[in-house]
Amino acid sequence: QVTLVESGGGTVQAGDSQRLSCEASGIAPGSTLNSYAVAWFRQTPGKEREYVAVNRWPGGSTYYSDSVKGRFTLSRDDAVNTVSLRMNNLKPEDTAIYYCAAELIGTVKQLFRPSSYGSWGQGTQVTVSS
Repeated sequence: QVTLVESGGGTVQAGDSQRLSCEASGIAPGSTLNSYAVAWFRQTPGKEREYVAVNRWPGGSTYYSDSVKGRFTLSRDDAVNTVSLRMNNLKPEDTAIYYCAAELIGTVKQLFRPSSYGSWGQGTQVTVSS
């Protein structure tokens, strides 16, 4: 199981940008993060965790939820085992706890389900004020 630690987050104004980072450690010897699907999810009180962005492997497609498409960008630097989420033009409805996740995932369909991921960060709060 991979250990994930997020950084970034905080309170910003609507229209601002913010960058979240997630550093992975504890990857099995002989493996690198590029073997893992990586993802960002978010959750608000009383709601289920929802996917924001997922990438199955370096150079592969990155999928974004409709609510963030065109504003958020997931990037990964497997050389330093880091995944980032660049968020532009933030809106109050983006307010949530954001989690990074990683897993060895075989099918595209599994990418979007929180239950597919065994490794999670501790979460970081993003608050967007209007």
